[in-house]
Amino acid sequence: MIVYVVAFVGGMLTIASPCILPVLPFVFARASHSFRRHGLPLLIGMALTFTVVGSVAALAGDWVVRANQLGRGIALIVLAGVGTTLLIPQLADLVARPAVRMGAALQERGDRQGSAAGSLLLGVSTGFLWAPCAGPILGLILAGVAVQGPGAGSALLLLSFAAGAGMALALALLAGGRVFQLMKRSLGAEVWIRRGLGVAVLAGVVAIAMGWDTGLLARISLTSVGTATALEQRFVDRVRPAETVPDRSPQPMMMMQSSSSGTKPADEKMPPLDGAVQWLNSSVVTRESLRGKVVLIDFWTYSCINCLRAVPFVQAWAHKYKDQGLVVIGVHTPEFAFERDSRNVDQATRSLGLTYPVAIDSNRVIWNAFGNRFWPAHYVIDRDGVVRYHHFGEGRYEQTEQVIQSLLTGKASDGDEEAVSVAATGIQAAPDLAAIQSPETYVGYERQENYASPQSLAKDKAGSYSAPTQPSLNQWGLAGRWVVGSEHATSTAAGGKIVFRFHARDLHLVLAPPADGKAIRFRMTIDGAAPGQDRGVDVDTSGNGVVTRSRLYQLVRQKNAAEDRTFEIEFLDPGVQAFAFTFG
Repeated sequence: MIVYVVAFVGGMLTIASPCILPVLPFVFARASHSFRRHGLPLLIGMALTFTVVGSVAALAGDWVVRANQLGRGIALIVLAGVGTTLLIPQLADLVARPAVRMGAALQERGDRQGSAAGSLLLGVSTGFLWAPCAGPILGLILAGVAVQGPGAGSALLLLSFAAGAGMALALALLAGGRVFQLMKRSLGAEVWIRRGLGVAVLAGVVAIAMGWDTGLLARISLTSVGTATALEQRFVDRVRPAETVPDRSPQPMMMMQSSSSGTKPADEKMPPLDGAVQWLNSSVVTRESLRGKVVLIDFWTYSCINCLRAVPFVQAWAHKYKDQGLVVIGVHTPEFAFERDSRNVDQATRSLGLTYPVAIDSNRVIWNAFGNRFWPAHYVIDRDGVVRYHHFGEGRYEQTEQVIQSLLTGKASDGDEEAVSVAATGIQAAPDLAAIQSPETYVGYERQENYASPQSLAKDKAGSYSAPTQPSLNQWGLAGRWVVGSEHATSTAAGGKIVFRFHARDLHLVLAPPADGKAIRFRMTIDGAAPGQDRGVDVDTSGNGVVTRSRLYQLVRQKNAAEDRTFEIEFLDPGVQAFAFTFG
């Protein structure tokens, strides 16, 4: 029930948004008429338009964007006509005659005939302009509708928001009507009032057509305390505190090199584990079967270097505390398309030697249920099924372990119990965080940054590239023939190269062979020379290696202090797919 109240209040707050300002003149243009015959139908039309647009959005978001833009265009034309007829009464008389015959009772003459249908249709037109004017609460509502899907519940949620906005506009309209009548009696200047409203309506049309309603006006504060967006955000934060409830809105996924942690509120229950496409090392595990156990949920994906470095600690906890009642669940949620393949996940799980249950969450069902946004992410649940602690990113292993100990023993950990000792090697060895000055960098165009080749990226089609001659720190580029897609770049001819100027001890690159599984040979250099003792585990001292599986490859591990260096990799066979660089 509370979500409908939130939606209603959020709708009422919408009236304070700068985005609504261009719409208000259309409402006040009806202030001098009967509220029952004009104001109420207008508000109903606006509410119905929003509810329909929002409901259809749950079915086809992209189509609605196009449909709503068409509706906005039609609405602007209609409302420009309304404003013009308010400004020039003679024109209203001239236009209204054929308009009435055609059934388009949206003009001033239709109003003088007392047309409730005209006000309803005007409300529908205004609704197309008002629907995009929303802040955090509507974003939260639409996210819920998208997850929930079309249905009575979704429509009711949208209607609650629309009813709140309609209530606020109705109050404004009633108050505006009284002000309007007072002005008429005191000034005796109805024609000037009408013309003023006409100017306001036309100004609103211009503002919306120019995009000022969502651009310039969105940056203007109505009062010293801020706009409706701030009001709405504060209301959202009170109902749903940002620090204690995960943000479930669509956000870009990211691996974390920094970390954060915190305790969870005592009334937040563990979400269900439904939706896994397959379970490894176990039969299906349910939330109910875990009652009475302390549970650690580890969200990971096998090409994530941060996840790979955290896995040894998770495995050690699973082994050490198993007999005391700890159950560890790995939830493998993919970042890249190849990580959705259950066979790849199974192979990675066996290669890492994981013994605890792993849910293959290829459709991100469990990820969404937890509202998770990061790899790795650890959630600790008590014996009553309540989430008591979370940690995002690498590090703070002792703190996480102390929480596990406290929940297992039922008393606060004094830190005296010895923590697990992990001496990981190879790719899973601890990073040199002090040396890392290079960020995770994506090769696909959707999230690429610091690209420095002279040629612009040709999205989703073959192109010829040349490497940057003197890249600055963290700049990278392509050489040879490549097809750059949203997620990765594919070499289409032998000799394709990638160059990266980096500063870190370790350099990793996520690579995949072509769909036919053909092995791809490569050779890499550092500052133009073979890596020698600075080679990673996936190359020899001459810099030679082979891409045989879709995974993360460690190409550089420097023995001495890290400094700015230029990495270059050349693929001797066509067909390799390059996804992302990470560092350690």
